[in-house]
Amino acid sequence: MPYPFSKTALVPNLTLPKDAPLEKLKLGKGLMPFLQKNLYSAGKAELMHDLFSRQSPKQLRVGSIVTVLNDQAPNTFTGVLIAIRRRGPDSSITLRNILQRTGIEMQFFPNAPGVKEVKVIRPPPKGRMRRAKLYYLRDSPDKMSMLAGGKNK
Repeated sequence: MPYPFSKTALVPNLTLPKDAPLEKLKLGKGLMPFLQKNLYSAGKAELMHDLFSRQSPKQLRVGSIVTVLNDQAPNTFTGVLIAIRRRGPDSSITLRNILQRTGIEMQFFPNAPGVKEVKVIRPPPKGRMRRAKLYYLRDSPDKMSMLAGGKNK
């Protein structure tokens, strides 16, 4: 019976393959490369646990001065940690620094293959900050430089 509304919606003589699924698909061979690509490697698992676990004594805290070393183009970025996003393998940190009177923010995913090392240079003043996200530092460079200089108010 023809489709009454549109002739372009019909696909004539659509045949499905009658072959059995490939052996690789039956054994789940397509799944392992995907998991190896998205899950932690051995070194990254320890790094992620140390940085993002709330029980770890070396956990990242908002307001810390952090340095991130990239592997692909060997460069470092140092800045004030203004936000942490804890989402398992998709966890990320946002760093802010002022270079040549221009505010620069960079978001890093520590599980990414390009991130080689994340080091805490200085913990936040007085042990912790009162806010979970320090987005107000975008509008107040005086507070930003006070945090980076290590002066407690």
